[in-house]
Amino acid sequence: MKNAMNDALIDTLPDFDDPLGLLKACHQRMLAHCETLEKLLPHIADKGVDDEARSAIRRVTTYFNTSAAHHHQDEEEDLFPILARQSLKLADHVNIARQQHQAIDQAWEVLTEALNATESLGSEPVTTFCSLYREHITYEEKELLFMAQHILSHEQLVELGDRMARRRGVKR
Repeated sequence: MKNAMNDALIDTLPDFDDPLGLLKACHQRMLAHCETLEKLLPHIADKGVDDEARSAIRRVTTYFNTSAAHHHQDEEEDLFPILARQSLKLADHVNIARQQHQAIDQAWEVLTEALNATESLGSEPVTTFCSLYREHITYEEKELLFMAQHILSHEQLVELGDRMARRRGVKR
């Protein structure tokens, strides 16, 4: 379980000079952490809540509470407002993505409670959370990030990268 959970996370991320690439790379990490969550269920059923399971839960929880939360802030506070001003169609897509974020946040709250009581961790909160994330990432990359690549100016991309870096305490 250990290698399978870590291998997908070894990829290097683009830097803040490529903020859209960084957002896409974060999506891949989110998906990898969802895979870890899904692998956790049979692991716990087979071996119980051992050190490896506790370590995986810590990694996943830390990731979704920090990096994924920053990612959502990057989008909600910085990218989405720019895109929503471009057209009514993009504003509609932004609204859908925001609603998806709310559903994901609610599912994360439920999943967090289940992870804190790992002995009774069932598949429903994991499946719901991971399904919502997969659906959201597919939607966002198709409807928002694809368009952002074509309509954001160099200056807007630099500002987006700068804001993302500041959010993480990185000096540029």
